[in-house]
Amino acid sequence: MKFFKPLLDLYINSSIHVAFACFAFLKITYFSLNIPLNNSVLGFAFFGTIMGYNFVKFDALARANKKKMKKQLKIIAMISFVALVFTVYFFFGLATITKLIALFFLLLTILYTLPFFPNRTNARNWAGLKIYIVAFCWVGVTVFLPIINTDAKLNSIFYLYSTQRFLIVFILILLFEIIDIKNDDPHLKTLPQQIGVKNTKNLGYLLLMVYCGLSFLYSNFGFPLLELELSFWVTLIIALFLFFANENRSKYYTLFWVESIPILWLLLLFWN
Repeated sequence: MKFFKPLLDLYINSSIHVAFACFAFLKITYFSLNIPLNNSVLGFAFFGTIMGYNFVKFDALARANKKKMKKQLKIIAMISFVALVFTVYFFFGLATITKLIALFFLLLTILYTLPFFPNRTNARNWAGLKIYIVAFCWVGVTVFLPIINTDAKLNSIFYLYSTQRFLIVFILILLFEIIDIKNDDPHLKTLPQQIGVKNTKNLGYLLLMVYCGLSFLYSNFGFPLLELELSFWVTLIIALFLFFANENRSKYYTLFWVESIPILWLLLLFWN
């Protein structure tokens, strides 16, 4: 157990787990919208997630402690460098328009991390903005990129699917904000800080109902019944996570289990 925990922490802290979650969401998008798989998009998203998340999480820490970097941080820096190399490699395999969109989300990530204006914090600390920026980026990478890269039309089903993906990611972030309410800076003004944990959970339940309601519209597009059933099961799982979420939960509640939901979703999709 003493050997397993450091490996688990490294796996989580190096953003490999969240990269698998992103990869799973992408595969679900390909399956749901019946788009041919593209390895360049999958590879770019997976390694780009590792690079981007590590940059967001460890940029300030690394710059402040260059001479005192812990062993794990050095390993994460190496993993991030390898991820950067592969991200660049897969980037050149994308269609031109997809490259432009990918660069846009890269710039948004940089804005999210680094301060651009004197005496101002970065976008990550702008009150109330964090959850919307993160959810938008996830929709961009896991829905926009695969669709644009295949030159598919941005029709009604695209907007419906994007809205649902935004809702799911938004709700998952709510879980993180509930767990982190004790440690988050009060100036962040996260939803649990502003409206309380109970009301945040109620908002999550409401958004899950909206998500399910939107799923009924898929009957007009001939979506597989199995996939719709799985969406409802995943909704139930997320609702249970919301119900049991509180500020006293272990960090693994969100960093491992909640981020495993897209992976579980994909496994169930292919298992059936």
